[in-house]
Amino acid sequence: MSSTRLEPTEIQAGDLLLRPFAASDEPGVAVALADPGILRWTAGNAVIALPAAQRARAWLEPRVRSWAVGNAVFAVADRASGELLGSVTLRDVHRIPDQALAAYWVTPAARGRRVGARALDAASRWGFSDRVGLHRISLDHALVNEGSCRVATAAGFQLEGVMRDYYVEPSGRRHNSHLHARLATDPGLQG
Repeated sequence: MSSTRLEPTEIQAGDLLLRPFAASDEPGVAVALADPGILRWTAGNAVIALPAAQRARAWLEPRVRSWAVGNAVFAVADRASGELLGSVTLRDVHRIPDQALAAYWVTPAARGRRVGARALDAASRWGFSDRVGLHRISLDHALVNEGSCRVATAAGFQLEGVMRDYYVEPSGRRHNSHLHARLATDPGLQG
């Protein structure tokens, strides 16, 4: 694929709907960003440095525009109610030919229902489709973030190794990270 521009897409995955974020998601993002785990592992230093009342908009605005620059950022919603349950991203699509990087978070209210694994699997299948044409999707997480490891493994992302002192928390604390990847030829969602 020669261009990194992606067409905003919706994916139905059982009781989940993956769709582009919209400005109207700000209240749901604000609730998510109140979770210390989401702030610690996925919000980013620039967002954390802001007053809590400004974080959701600061996090959301670049993601609403993300598709035009090669980042497929999906809001993960309940198909029936529309409630925001999480986020899954395939970023830097084709920056390295046929590859992308994945990231995800799930709201505390949605945890324990395999929302993260199912959404990551659905986004990966879309990325591997002829429409997008990826061959490899990788992701990393701090070793101490065991929930993220469970999501990656359940979505068919094999553990490839440990990257020493790779993840840096907003506090400056460093963590070793697991590197996971899934290839277009690998099986998907486990169990």
